[in-house]
Order: sequence, then structure tokens, then C-alpha cells
Amino acid sequence: MIQRIQSVWLLLAAIAVFLTLKFSFFSGINSKGIPGAVIGSTTFILLLTTIATGSLAMINIFLFKKRILQLRLCIFGILLQILLIFLYIREVKNYMQVTYSLTAVLHLVAIAAFFLAARGINKDEKLIKESNRLR
Repeated sequence: MIQRIQSVWLLLAAIAVFLTLKFSFFSGINSKGIPGAVIGSTTFILLLTTIATGSLAMINIFLFKKRILQLRLCIFGILLQILLIFLYIREVKNYMQVTYSLTAVLHLVAIAAFFLAARGINKDEKLIKESNRLR
């Protein structure tokens, strides 16, 4: 399980997603004039989507025998991560002055890790099909 490179990518995706619960995506002054920062647990929908995406990456590591399901879950993880970025951008509308944090890159790291894991899973699937053809 851990000797496969896609397991490392999925672990990196999970770590990046769970770090967004602690570190801010952006900070600024809201419409009431109060300074604040938006993290993964600011609103319930952000919290739910963040935990779902991170849990999906962690669960996906242990599905190494079901490569097709694992590939589909990686694609679903990418879609959830894009949804999460959209939800953060929607939160920007509630703020007047916004400064994006460097840790906002964690979302892009998670998308890249999901993509690289999907690519590794696809390589494994092709290798298995090729070895079955040789038998």
C-alpha cells in the first residue's frame, strides 16, 4: 500500500487539505469593519467539504486493491477541491479588503496531488492489463 507512489500523493493531498482547517485562505475586513480570516472551519459548508475531501484522500489510500474505484475517487477529490476553492472565493464577497494568504496554495497542492495519484493509479491499471495480456 505505502510502497505505491500514489499512496504518497494521496497522503500529501490529505495533509494539504487538513492543514487548510488551521491556516487561513485569506484575511481581510468584513462588511461590518471587523478584521478576520477565513479558514476551513469558518462556515459549516467549508468545514464539511474540507473534512470530506481530506477523509476521501485518506480512505482512498486503503483502497489499493480496487484501482478503478480509487481512480474515480481521485477524480471526485479533484472536483471536491475545485468546489472548495469556489466556496472560498464566494466568501470573498463578504469582505471589503482581502489579502490572500500563502497557504491558499495548499488547495492547488491538493489538486496536483490528487492528479498525480490518479496518473499513478492509471499506470498501475495499464500495467495489470498488459501483464494479463501476456499470460
